[in-house]
Amino acid sequence: MRDLAATMTGFARTLRAAGVGADHERTQNLLKALGHLDVARREDVYWAGRLTLCATPDDLPRYDRCFAAYFGGRRAVRGLTRAATVTRHLAGGEGEGERGQEAVLATASSLEVLRQRDVAALSEAERAEVHRMLALLRARRERRLSRRLAPSRRGRLDQRRTVREALRKGDIARLRHRDRTTRPRKVVLLVDVSGSMAPYAETVLRFAHAMARTEPRATRVYSIGTRLTPISVELRHRDPGTALAEVSKAIPDWSGGTRLGEELRELLTRTSVRGAIVVVASDGWERGDPALLGEQMARLARQARRVIWVNPHKGHEDYQPLTGGMRAALPFIDDLVAGHSLAAFEELSERLSDARRPA
Repeated sequence: MRDLAATMTGFARTLRAAGVGADHERTQNLLKALGHLDVARREDVYWAGRLTLCATPDDLPRYDRCFAAYFGGRRAVRGLTRAATVTRHLAGGEGEGERGQEAVLATASSLEVLRQRDVAALSEAERAEVHRMLALLRARRERRLSRRLAPSRRGRLDQRRTVREALRKGDIARLRHRDRTTRPRKVVLLVDVSGSMAPYAETVLRFAHAMARTEPRATRVYSIGTRLTPISVELRHRDPGTALAEVSKAIPDWSGGTRLGEELRELLTRTSVRGAIVVVASDGWERGDPALLGEQMARLARQARRVIWVNPHKGHEDYQPLTGGMRAALPFIDDLVAGHSLAAFEELSERLSDARRPA
């Protein structure tokens, strides 16, 4: 919650610098409102801020421009204008007044550049900015038909409701129908936390947090390294910083080796992934037997609806899948995608919203 308060206080300072009446009382009202909302939903943050921080109609266009520039990302709320230059302020301590502590000019164009950059090459402040934007990512999900039926305008005739209503009203005024409902498709995310993935593992886990917060019942997350560790429960905490701290406590094999074949075998023995979208986030450096990895990937491909492999090195132009692990897994992968930047994770989120789309 502390990270959220610092981020939103900085946003309020940015608004005040742009002429919006986002005073201390309005900022406190915003933080109270966000305590009852899902901060992983960009729309929730946008409307909470707009309703609490704006004082006059003239504040609205300024608010829209500041929101788009401060939080960045391609999927700004509909109607936002991104051609704005905004000085981005950070949250300061007591006695700093309206001056705050200014960061670099955060224009929409500079944020666009940041979205495309490899997280391994970012400074600590830039990486924190990417993580803040990931926390606002709305990780959508492909829908699937469930067995549950619900009232509908079309579909099969609901004889029971039709007859009940006819008995109550004395005649058949209209036919009632029901149809199958939809649910988000289950996603199983395997995050490699071995030493070779150290520059990227935290960012992948931040993306996993956005997924778990968006669809907690349809998301299962495991860390993979020298052992398979379930971390779904830890990632469901609303605050990203708290969630990552709990994950750090739960994972016993940070920056170790990788035995993907053995861990996939354990996963497929322990649980079913039938019909799920399985996302493996790893660079493919396999210390175990590549033949075992190939066998388990074949099993995985037979059960899962789709297998997506996220390799941060895929974002480099000269990348070739030459490691033993990648060569063993490649024949059974539906999509091999990059995982090196904020833009790459936004694209992955889009792919998960329609897993039928070809690579």
